[in-house]
Amino acid sequence: MSDLKFNLNDSWTNYPLVAFDTETSGAYAIESEVIELGAVKWFNGQIVDRFQTLLKPKKLLTEENIRIHGISNEMVANAPLMSDKIHDFYQFINGSVLLAHHAPFDLGFLAIAFEIHNVQFPKTLNVCSSLLARALLTTTNHKLQTLIKELRLTGGEAHRAYDDAYACMQVFFKCMEKIAPDERLSRILEVQNKNLDWNNYAVNRSGSKVLEALFIASSQQKELQISYLSGQTKGKPRKITPLGIVRNPDGDYINAFCHIDNQRKRFYIDKIVL
Repeated sequence: MSDLKFNLNDSWTNYPLVAFDTETSGAYAIESEVIELGAVKWFNGQIVDRFQTLLKPKKLLTEENIRIHGISNEMVANAPLMSDKIHDFYQFINGSVLLAHHAPFDLGFLAIAFEIHNVQFPKTLNVCSSLLARALLTTTNHKLQTLIKELRLTGGEAHRAYDDAYACMQVFFKCMEKIAPDERLSRILEVQNKNLDWNNYAVNRSGSKVLEALFIASSQQKELQISYLSGQTKGKPRKITPLGIVRNPDGDYINAFCHIDNQRKRFYIDKIVL
């Protein structure tokens, strides 16, 4: 399916649907890593394949990490590395309508992993079940666990990648019931109202010198001098240590340690001058 091109006038049912989820060692890509990948593939009205693997991180998990997902250091001690599994995952999702809940988070981590391991971005049409749910479903909130409970979906073990991926797919089906079970891709993207193309999550492949410099500094945990075009010290030089990069439809930013304020802060990338 390497030459597949999506016809937005097609029904989503013309393509494999892959719902996936990541569990990570922290909130910010580069500083943190994917430690579990889970995915389920649906085509022609049934589940046709699944993908699940733990991944060994470079750093030990903290107690705070472990409390969120229940994945311990012992569980990942002998797990494969991302480099061992990323090509398999690429093949699993390539050519699919790719679905995740709060997709920008998962796509951000995966895009950087593809870049680090010199793997091209897959040909997928990226969809977020959270954005669709916000537009189409009336529930207390649109967190995955709330949707599972209030829509009476099969939840499995919360914050484990395969179970969350399966639940995400069920949320998508509920959303399709509100518009059309075989809805056109163009209509799904219209309801989603956010562009989740892989290129919007690229860092080294973004063509931005600022993003590239931030990526290098984050990877090496090196200090970087910037001018920030906002705040009380607007335009004045400041020293930061970038820790993680978040590319987001509502504004790209870095999480960094600020040496002026001696604390971690968020800096929007479009306001950074090197």
